[in-house]
Amino acid sequence: MWPRTDFLELLNITHPIIQAPMAGFASPALAAAVSNVGALGSIGCGPVPPAIVREQVTACRGTTNRPFNVNFFVHAQPRIDAEKTARVRTKLTPYFEEFGLGPMPEPSEPFPTFDKERLDLVLELRPHVVSFHFGLPETSTVRRIKGAGCIILSSATTVAEARSLEAGGADVIIAQGFEAGGHRGSFSDGPGAGMVGTMALVPQIVDAVRLLVIAAGGIADGRGIAAAFALGASGVQLGTAFLGCPEATVSPLHRARLRAATDEITELTRAFTGRPARAMRNRFTAEMADSEPLEFPLQASLTGALSQLADDEARTAFMPVWAGQSAPLTRNLPAAQLVEEFVAEAQAIMGQNAVAS
Repeated sequence: MWPRTDFLELLNITHPIIQAPMAGFASPALAAAVSNVGALGSIGCGPVPPAIVREQVTACRGTTNRPFNVNFFVHAQPRIDAEKTARVRTKLTPYFEEFGLGPMPEPSEPFPTFDKERLDLVLELRPHVVSFHFGLPETSTVRRIKGAGCIILSSATTVAEARSLEAGGADVIIAQGFEAGGHRGSFSDGPGAGMVGTMALVPQIVDAVRLLVIAAGGIADGRGIAAAFALGASGVQLGTAFLGCPEATVSPLHRARLRAATDEITELTRAFTGRPARAMRNRFTAEMADSEPLEFPLQASLTGALSQLADDEARTAFMPVWAGQSAPLTRNLPAAQLVEEFVAEAQAIMGQNAVAS
């Protein structure tokens, strides 16, 4: 059925499709629905308190006995720079005054990196798959997670990052192309980090490492899935494509922007959190384009209030509408039906190619 089955055999799943672990959007219901149809569902735990992570994993296990993925952020401890903080607060203060939000807050860390508490939680819950964004934890931590029987995935945006993940103990590498929505998985300062497209990135990483490679970025239908296999990938990860599913916890305003997307412009911005992330263009991304943000995730502690404005029009102008370049291809279908359509489309294309050859 599939040109390669190594990823399927590793995870004991039927379809080589990962629903991306989009924090805030990838609900336990979405993950379970995807896993129940034979793909790999995911829960985004990066900014989520450990107690809520436990609840979400328990909820997911209550509706599926299939493998699913829990994802965490691995970012460096941010430094608070007094001069930069003053500049950013000066830039943001007019917005707080415009909408009557009161005094500008001082920066704080809205969520920690993958720490001992989260490690202990993983070792307790023992999910089948654990994935990381922004690199890997230290080697001893990786060993403990693998010792608990978990398979480890992590994202790379360059060949150098992929080699680093291989050396660090990852089992599978997600090659995240420039087209992907949300945060870049980049964790190096090398030239071009996070700026290489999926079509160019995947075969380079496939050639550079011995691990299985999953293609991510700009894939939203069977054509993209078939292309990923042609590039040497063992599977695909789709995020934006699942935002139209009723199981995704996407706000009505976000859904409306996705439904209206035709030639909608998305762009990389650091304005919301301090790290490059792809979102639909709005007033805030335009007006903050030339501003230097605070380190991730300190910036989010200052901009969060603007994402929760009471007025719909104002909130749309200031909230992050995360989406990849494939946003116009998003379908509003239940997750299980969507996966089945992806499978049928991809296998039809690959079957045609097999007959032609």
